[in-house]
Amino acid sequence: MSMQALAGIRLLVLDVDGVLTDGRIQLTADGQELKSFHVRDGLGLKRLMSAGVTVALISGRSSVVVQRRAVELGIQEVHQGVDDKGPVFDALLQRLGLARSAAAVMGDDLPDLPMMDGAGFSATVADAPASVRETVDWVADEAGGAGAVRSLCDLILSARGAG
Repeated sequence: MSMQALAGIRLLVLDVDGVLTDGRIQLTADGQELKSFHVRDGLGLKRLMSAGVTVALISGRSSVVVQRRAVELGIQEVHQGVDDKGPVFDALLQRLGLARSAAAVMGDDLPDLPMMDGAGFSATVADAPASVRETVDWVADEAGGAGAVRSLCDLILSARGAG
């Protein structure tokens, strides 16, 4: 892990299910979707955004709950229902005028690898499949939805001297 690479991060891209949540999808009898988010992840993201890092969500699923959580946290870059995440990630970088080296990506499974490959810093959660854990720069001690995002935020802030 390169603290120098982390210090240059200007964009944090997160998958949602399995990263910001524990990956379980709960549906009520009337079709309402329930997800649990860890409050410490939210605080970490707010601190990171206050330090000038843009946060983006790129998710394979679409959920009103995710949009609501993004609004609560002040995350404006929310891309849901994305089957092929690589092109969306590249378009986001181009629109923001950033190189891949300025982006950190945290995902938890195979659909996230196109974003993680070649990013300035790639990370995953403790409970990600071995095939993902083996390919990233850093693995959080925490599982998805259990504070893993907060740990990554703290790591980036520390590398920037703002921890």
